[in-house]
This record gives sequence, C-alpha cells and structure tokens, in this order.
Amino acid sequence: MTTLQGTMTAPSRRLSAINGVRGFRLIVKPSRNETYGLTIEETYGEDGSALATAVVTLTPQQTGRIIDALFSAMRRSGHQPSVLTFTRKAPIWLAEPDGVRLALILMATQPIAKHERVRALVAGLNAMSTEETYYWYSKCIGVDANRARKALRTLLSDD
Repeated sequence: MTTLQGTMTAPSRRLSAINGVRGFRLIVKPSRNETYGLTIEETYGEDGSALATAVVTLTPQQTGRIIDALFSAMRRSGHQPSVLTFTRKAPIWLAEPDGVRLALILMATQPIAKHERVRALVAGLNAMSTEETYYWYSKCIGVDANRARKALRTLLSDD
C-alpha cells in the first residue's frame, strides 16, 4: 500500500468482536493448618483462559473474616460451599454479578481489622442493587481505585 508521500505502510488489521463472556474465578491459595487465601480473577472468554487478570488477593486471615459472603456467592453461582477446600486445585467459576459483588466485598474489607466494621461493610454491599455494585466495582478498579475504595468503606460503615 502506498501513501501520498510514496512510502510503504503496513496494511491495517481490522479489529473484530470476540464472542465471549465476562466472568470471575476464585483461585484457592493453600496455607498451613488447613487454611487458605484467595485470589479472585476477572476473566473474559468462554473458557476463561483467553484473558484473565487478578482483581484482589486475600490472606488466610482475611478470607476467614468474609467466609459467609464467600459461601453465599458460591451458592448463587450454583456451587456447593463444600467445593471450597484448602486442597482445591481447579478454579471456581462465578457468574458475573456474583463475582462483582464478591470482588467488592474482598476489596472493601481487605485492609480492615475490626470485625464489626467488616460485618457492616459486607451487610452494606449485600444490600446494594446489582447496578450499584457494578458502579462501585468500576470505580474501585479504575484510575482512582484507592480513593474510591476508601469512599465506599466510609459510605458503608459510617466511619
């Protein structure tokens, strides 16, 4: 292909839409004494391996504080809570709305030490509509993520 100046340019590639679904998967990180941490990844593609990025990672202590929210997200996605064990090797797939809500819970509670504040955050996020969770999720992973996460914690725990 020749331009007006007479130089050669590479032919442009057209971008095409990919048929895929956004979802989330939980990766179990085994620890000692039969405990585990978690990583939640956002995936795009039918098998989830096309694109995946880690959203948040929790230590075993942080995971123990939100176990009820974790089991609830798994049930809503069609899994029995018993599939979540410290020996699990395969990722656990979550539906998009459940993954968004759980990721928000993990992000909001990660730096918190007080158990009553963690409970307030989880209760506040569970009371939100699906649209609200998508809004806050986009803010909490965006450019000003730290400020958005702090604003969300302030909003939900009245601190």
